[in-house]
Amino acid sequence: MSQVVKIDEAEASRKDLQRAISIIEEGGIVAFPTESFYGLGVDATNSSAIERLFLVKKRDPGLPLLILISSIHELSKYTASIPVGALKLARRFWPGGLTMILQSSQALPSVLTAGTGKIGIRISSHPVAHALTRALNHPVTGTSANISGRPPCIRADQVVECLGEQVDLILDGGITEGARPSTLLDVTTNPPLLIREGIIKAEEIIDSGIYREILVSTQN
Repeated sequence: MSQVVKIDEAEASRKDLQRAISIIEEGGIVAFPTESFYGLGVDATNSSAIERLFLVKKRDPGLPLLILISSIHELSKYTASIPVGALKLARRFWPGGLTMILQSSQALPSVLTAGTGKIGIRISSHPVAHALTRALNHPVTGTSANISGRPPCIRADQVVECLGEQVDLILDGGITEGARPSTLLDVTTNPPLLIREGIIKAEEIIDSGIYREILVSTQN
C-alpha cells in the first residue's frame, strides 16, 4: 500500500513536504491535494518519471499532461512565447483554476506534451500544491490522481483504493473541493479556444475584458 501522510496548510513546509520533494527529485510519484481533485506529481522535466506516470494512470500517451508552476516568472522558461492576453489572464486568475495552453519550450520533454508542442500550465491555489511547486526547482505534473476514464479522487483514501502501491507517497490534505476540474483555455490562438469549462467560467474570462471573445470547443 502507498505511504500516506497527513499534512495541513500550516505544515506545508515541514518534513513531510521535504519527503515528497525528495521522492519527486528521485523520479518518484507523489499524490497531493489541489483546488479541484487530488493530483499526481512527478518531475515535469524527467522523461522516465513521466513515462511511468502514463503507465500508472493507464493514460493514452497521445494525450499531453499539464504542469504546475510556482510563479508567473517561470512562464518564460517553459513556454516558447507568451501572448500579452495570456499574461494578463495569469495575473487575473492565478493562483487558481485556470489552466492555459501555450507553446512549449525545449525545456520540457516531448513525452510530456505528447508531441503537440503545447503545454497546459497553471499555478495552484491550494496551499499544499503551491508549497510543493515553490520548493522545487522545476515544475511538477498536475494530472488527476486516478486511472484514466475513472472518476477523479477528492480524498486520500480514494487515491489508495484507485492506485494502490503505484504511488510512492500520498499527501493527505483532507477532502478537496472536487466540484469541477480546472478550466482549459488554449491561448495559442486569438481569440482563445475554451477546451474545457471548469472552475473558471467562460463568462468570467469574457468579463475580465482581456479578450473580446473566446471560442468554445465542440467537444466542451
